[in-house]
Amino acid sequence: MQSEAFVRGIRGPVGSGKTTACIFEMIRRAAEQRPGPDGRRKTRWVVIRNTYTELKTTTIKSWHQWMPSSIGMWKGEGPPTHHIIDGTFDMEVIFLALDRPDDIKKLLSLEVTGGWINEAREVPKAVLDALTGRVGRFPSALEGGASWFGVLMDTNPPDSDHWWYRLAEEERPSDFAFFAQPGGMMLSDDGKLIPNPGAENVENLPPGYYQRLCQGKDADWILVYVRAQYGFVKDGKPVYSDFVDSVHVRAFDLVPEWGLRIGVDFGLTPAATFSQRSPLGQWRTHRELVAQDMGAVRFAEELKRVMAQHYQGIRIDSIACDPAGDGRAQTDERTPIQILRAANIQAEPAPTNDLTQRLEAVSVCLRRLVDGQPGFLLHPQCTVLRKGFGGGYAFKRVQVSGDERYRDEPNKNRYSHPHDALQYSFIAGGEGLALISAPERDTTPVVIPQTVNHWNQGRR
Repeated sequence: MQSEAFVRGIRGPVGSGKTTACIFEMIRRAAEQRPGPDGRRKTRWVVIRNTYTELKTTTIKSWHQWMPSSIGMWKGEGPPTHHIIDGTFDMEVIFLALDRPDDIKKLLSLEVTGGWINEAREVPKAVLDALTGRVGRFPSALEGGASWFGVLMDTNPPDSDHWWYRLAEEERPSDFAFFAQPGGMMLSDDGKLIPNPGAENVENLPPGYYQRLCQGKDADWILVYVRAQYGFVKDGKPVYSDFVDSVHVRAFDLVPEWGLRIGVDFGLTPAATFSQRSPLGQWRTHRELVAQDMGAVRFAEELKRVMAQHYQGIRIDSIACDPAGDGRAQTDERTPIQILRAANIQAEPAPTNDLTQRLEAVSVCLRRLVDGQPGFLLHPQCTVLRKGFGGGYAFKRVQVSGDERYRDEPNKNRYSHPHDALQYSFIAGGEGLALISAPERDTTPVVIPQTVNHWNQGRR
C-alpha cells in the first residue's frame, strides 16, 4: 500500500489477506481523491474475476464483508454495481466476469479511476493490457482528474510460464511492482514442513490453520497454496499415467539421418510439435510451437520460420495435421491445410482423429523400452508439453457425489493443443496401429510419401 506504482500485484498463500488488502487500498485511494467542483470525491472502479460464479461466491462476498450491500445503492445484476455516497465520498464499483461477453465489451468502453483483478492467474494478460488503457479516465479533467489511478492485482502463485511470472521475475517493467508474501509453512533444514514465523495474517486465522490445510494434500498443492511458491497444481486425472518426468525428460541432440515428423493442430490456439523416430522405435520430441490468437496464415509463416531456422537440411518424413483442418471455414474458402501448402509446407491430414487411437499412439511409446532406454524422450525446452504430461493435459473431474469420476475426453486448454499435435505426428509415424483391425490397417495411409517428396522438392 506504500507503493505508488501504476500496476501492483500481491502473490501469496491462501488466507494471507490479499483480497482484503486490495479492497482497503481501493477504499483508501477513493477517500484520498481530490474534491471536484461540486465538492465530491468521485471515483469509479472495476473489479474483474474469471467467471461470474467465482465473482459472486468469492469476490463480491469479500467486498460485502467490508462494504455491506445495505450501504449506498447495490445492484446485483447487469453487471453487479455498488455506488456508495457518504458526504463528500462518492465511490462506484463495477464487477465484471470474463465468461460474460457483454461484460468484456463493457470493459473496453469503461472510463474508470482504477481496477482490481482478483485471482489474476486465472485471467488472460490481454485483460490486464486492456485495463491499463481504461484507468485514470474518471473523473474527467474538467472535474479535476484522478488524484491516483492504476491497477491492483492479487493471486495465488501461478505457473512459472505464466504472464505474471514473466512480468514479475524476468521483464520487471519500470512502473510495475510485485510483492510476494511469505508462505504459511516452510521447509526445515531436514525437509519437514513447519510453520513459517514470517507468515502474514495468521492472527486472523484459526489456530493450526496451515497445518490442517496441508493434511491430505500432495506436495504440488502445498507448494502453491501454502508455501506460496510458483508451481503447477493438477486439476483432474492426467491423461498419461505412464509419464515419469525424471525418466522421459532429457536433453538430446538431433540425429539428421532419422528425419523429422511434425504434428499440427489448428484453431485460434494452433500448435506444432517436432519429433524424430529412431529405426528401433524410440520417439524423441525436440521442440514445440505454441501460439495464441493466431490464424492459419500467420501460423503457417511461423511454422515455416521454425523449420528453416532449426531443421534446415533434415529430411521431413511427415507433416500430419488435425483432419478437421481439411474443412473450410465460413469466412475463408481455403482450408488450413491448403494455407499450409500455399506456404510450401506440404501437410496432410493425420490418418485418423479417433481419440482412443491417438492417446494409445503416445501411451504405447511411454511404456516401451528401446535398448534399455525409454521409448519416448521429451526435450526440456518443450515446457508446455511437459506440463501437459505432468497433469495439465487431463480428464476433467465431473462434479458428482461419491467416487471421483472424470469425463471421457481430455479438457480443452492451453496444454491440449500441442498434445493433439503430438498425437497426429505419432499416428502418422505408424503408432497406435494395434487398435486398428487388419482390414482397416490395409487401407489406412499411415505414411505420407507424397508429403516427403513434395516438401523436399519444394525446398530444393
